[in-house]
Amino acid sequence: MADRQPPKNHRHILLMNGPDHKGLIYLVTRVLFENNQNIIKNDEYVSPSGQFFMRTEFEGEADLTKLTETLNAELPEGIGLRINPTKKKDIVLLVTKEHHCLAELLIRYAFDELDANIQAVVSNYNILQPLVSKFGIPFHFVTHEHKSREEHEEAILRTLEVYQPEYLVLAKYMRVLTPTFVQQYNNRIVNIHHSFLPAFMGANPYRQAYNRGVKIIGATAHFVNNDLDEGPIIAQDVKEVDHRLTAADMATLGRDTEKIVLSKALKLVFNDRVFIHDNRTVIL
Repeated sequence: MADRQPPKNHRHILLMNGPDHKGLIYLVTRVLFENNQNIIKNDEYVSPSGQFFMRTEFEGEADLTKLTETLNAELPEGIGLRINPTKKKDIVLLVTKEHHCLAELLIRYAFDELDANIQAVVSNYNILQPLVSKFGIPFHFVTHEHKSREEHEEAILRTLEVYQPEYLVLAKYMRVLTPTFVQQYNNRIVNIHHSFLPAFMGANPYRQAYNRGVKIIGATAHFVNNDLDEGPIIAQDVKEVDHRLTAADMATLGRDTEKIVLSKALKLVFNDRVFIHDNRTVIL
């Protein structure tokens, strides 16, 4: 018999974290059962410090607000809980001049492999507009010239107000964001850094890696916070290199890693698999 596929708007994801207590899984599954919900998948993790994380996929017609209230009434204090319907996330991409990460995301979007709706692309240069226009996506050129950093970011925020994205993706956006901007999208900005963090933070990491004589180079996708390149890490990967490669060779080789790592991280984030706790992530 073929597997039954429920309507997408009837499938939901419950995310819960907080101090560990006995019976948490039982409480949640009982409430879901009593509200005629069918659990599809459940994953949980307890950290060495006693922090509990759980991700539950379930299906069924439900008033999510009422169901959340019922669960909160049953659970101990200090437990954070939210229920998200399974749907594509609305995102805006921020770019500068480099095309490789942007092109990868546009292709995945065109073939419905991104789990997101790209609402627009915003850039401080217009170099990538011809590429974006091929996909029928709005492109906004917001120049930084003759503007302070704060004035430039205010102009970007005015553009973003039109779209109200759930996430911003820095697809090689090569400008440091101010704390004021980051706060507007707290834990909702994903960046790709061309280094295996925490090594070689900041500018020119391939040059730093070359000068250090490394044997691997890598890429790191992470959430953006107010510390440069120190936000919670979502995904990483590396490639082997040797003394024959120049810094430019390393940069060319690294671009393939960057676009794959960013795509992997976004898939995890858009499917509600990433919890942020302190400055780390838990992925279920």
